[in-house]
Amino acid sequence: MKRRLLAALAALVLAAVGAAVLLGYARGADARAMAGVKTVSVLVVDKPIAEGTPAAQVKDLVRSELLPAKAAAPGRVTDLADIAGQVATVDLEPGEQLLADRFSSPDKLRAPGTIDVPAGDEELSVQLEPQRAMGGRLAAGNEVGIFLSLKNPDGTGSTHAVLHHVLVTQVQGAVATTKDAQASSGAPAANATLMVTFAVTAKQAEAIVFGQEHGSLWLSLEPKGAKTGGTTVLGNANVYQENYG
Repeated sequence: MKRRLLAALAALVLAAVGAAVLLGYARGADARAMAGVKTVSVLVVDKPIAEGTPAAQVKDLVRSELLPAKAAAPGRVTDLADIAGQVATVDLEPGEQLLADRFSSPDKLRAPGTIDVPAGDEELSVQLEPQRAMGGRLAAGNEVGIFLSLKNPDGTGSTHAVLHHVLVTQVQGAVATTKDAQASSGAPAANATLMVTFAVTAKQAEAIVFGQEHGSLWLSLEPKGAKTGGTTVLGNANVYQENYG
């Protein structure tokens, strides 16, 4: 029995020694294989990087690895400073090399026909008939005046320019021409509606929502230099008294 235990122990020792020798040989083989091979340092994704992540936040999500030059991908990022101010355009997964073409200016991630919202503002959309929105000629980047008209139960009403130089961030929808509509349906075109999105403060948003809920809104295009002063609340009592010269 004792001899069997000694034999088993000897076998285990020999197996451990053999494994150590094999591991050492493998490591030596790797070292010999790398000897004389040109290597380069590459940045590899270590943790998932979501689309839209700023390059400034990537530092803790990547690691540096030494790879044979032949294994280094073309266009790899060698210095995070090279993609400063950019954002990831796709989701990046752990193990892949960090490539410059996976990053771009934040502008290119915007939906077509939109612009950035100024810091501190929020976005608000309203649905308007074309005649209330410059016949549909509005585009992102335009500034508009917003007029609110209210109708009273007694038949009187009031109108006032409640906001000026409001930034349009997006315009959705288009006005179909009669010719286009007849070609597709054989019937005269009905008025389309436009979805106009503004960049506004919370206070400005209140006036717009109130007008949309309780009255009607009209937009005017306000280019630089437009004279926006001298307005007043117009109603049945004073509409004929104002001097519009």
